[in-house]
Amino acid sequence: MPILPTIPPRRTTRPTFPASRAGRALLLACALGAAGLTQAQVFGDVDWKETEAPPPPAFDLNKLVPITMPPYMTLKFGVDPATIKITGDGVVRYVVVATHKEGGALNAYYEGLRCATAEYKSYARFTNGAWDPTPAPEWKRLSERNSIYTKALAAQALCRGDAPRGSVGEMIRVLKAPVREVE
Repeated sequence: MPILPTIPPRRTTRPTFPASRAGRALLLACALGAAGLTQAQVFGDVDWKETEAPPPPAFDLNKLVPITMPPYMTLKFGVDPATIKITGDGVVRYVVVATHKEGGALNAYYEGLRCATAEYKSYARFTNGAWDPTPAPEWKRLSERNSIYTKALAAQALCRGDAPRGSVGEMIRVLKAPVREVE
């Protein structure tokens, strides 16, 4: 009976990575650097301080620019372009108005958005013809938002990645004529 040569099985080896804490930290830093992220974007800028928010601005219902929302929403949302402001601390402040699609109820919110950290803060709510300040406004993650209008507004017009757009004019232009952008 002829003896056939046997081929030993191939051994594959997996690459090994540094197991020490310092090695893992270095690997993470390299990965984040390759992704174009800075330490402040990942861990937050510990020196960042919000400037004091000005009082809620007046808004005009006739000048609202709609925010594109899913068709199943019973509310429609819009922003008065005259209320959008970018402050030196990187916060974009604005008034957003919510109305029922069939008319009637109206609510407005004076909010701030931090593109760098994907957070928002609600400073006041407009109901029954007057602003009602939020007692102790706090920054909250957009991902934890009950309503999706702030996240939609950030994505559609106010932020470009993790920074505010270059100007209020650009924000308004993009909101009025949405364009799919590669960022």
